[in-house]
Amino acid sequence: MSIRLIALPLAAILLMGTAPSAQAPDDVLVFAAASLQTALDDLVAPAQRAVGVKFRVSYAASSALARQIESGAPAHIFLSADLDWMDYLADKKLIRINSRVNLLGNRLVLIAPKSGTTTLAIGPGFALAGALGSDRLALADPAAVPAGKYARAALTALGVWDSVAGKIAAAENVRAALLLVSRGEAPFGIVYHTDAVADRGVRIVDTFPETTHAPIIYPAALTPHAPPAASRLLEFLKSDAAWAAFAKQGFMKPKGA
Repeated sequence: MSIRLIALPLAAILLMGTAPSAQAPDDVLVFAAASLQTALDDLVAPAQRAVGVKFRVSYAASSALARQIESGAPAHIFLSADLDWMDYLADKKLIRINSRVNLLGNRLVLIAPKSGTTTLAIGPGFALAGALGSDRLALADPAAVPAGKYARAALTALGVWDSVAGKIAAAENVRAALLLVSRGEAPFGIVYHTDAVADRGVRIVDTFPETTHAPIIYPAALTPHAPPAASRLLEFLKSDAAWAAFAKQGFMKPKGA
């Protein structure tokens, strides 16, 4: 039975990579954006049956994972929630360029706790600041984390960012932002559509127009030291069987695919 890791500290990952007995030769270590957790957890068993590959996943913000790979963490596959962090590793020759593929797409939504009744229609200058009052808007860190960067871009395009910039509860990743809303600790949050449908504690208030932010694309690639088993796993993640699992969680085909 495979082990699924969640946001391992860098020191632990590095130790795991240096201990010969920590990982069997055919095991694959995947570093994946936090928003992929529900879908990838569901694919562990099907992947083992289909291609005979056991894999483990470390989930965190794409920014954190890319920096861990840069620092020597022994990931074999990197699944990012945006193109920027994949480009970051590509520039440092830390992925195999010929393995890179745009795997998935997503949408950006405004959420509120399930028990709430407040409604807001997203549009130019919409009254998000007023709806927040003295409370905060839950976002993944807009300075680095893809979901937060998309959110900031969308709010800026709509002319709303300046009015809410001082009311941001910046979380370490999109699932942490989701949790703030699900627990009722923030009245609104901005997350991916797939995160919202994965948590019964929230409701989708509205969806941001795709024209307000760059296309949400999840690229995947092998790292330079990835074993053959990682190549087989990546091929499986591109298959129709894997796509069915991703689509079930609300992912879309990436723009341009």
